[in-house]
Amino acid sequence: MYLGDPDVPIDTNHLERALRVIPLCRKNWMFSWTEVGAKHIGIVQSLLVTCRLHDVDPYDYLVDVLQRVGQHPASLVEQLTPRVWKTLFAKNPLRSDLYQRDERQSGQ
Repeated sequence: MYLGDPDVPIDTNHLERALRVIPLCRKNWMFSWTEVGAKHIGIVQSLLVTCRLHDVDPYDYLVDVLQRVGQHPASLVEQLTPRVWKTLFAKNPLRSDLYQRDERQSGQ
């Protein structure tokens, strides 16, 4: 695939390094109580790594998407992935009430 598209890297070492955090913390998550909990930890870690790879602030992304997901059409769920979210929503993300309070306090 990389021979036909110059944007595709020859190796995936950068992805493997980014995901290395997950096995390193495996001992901490050994007691995540359930298999479902461990699965969700993997999903969240994957989202965080994807945000970092696309230069998206994970906090802004998660706050925005968690507010937006209830009203967003299921057929357009791809728009909420970090890569597409960056182009569509990153310039004006939804903020939490805590963010607005922090801004007011820092401005005083």
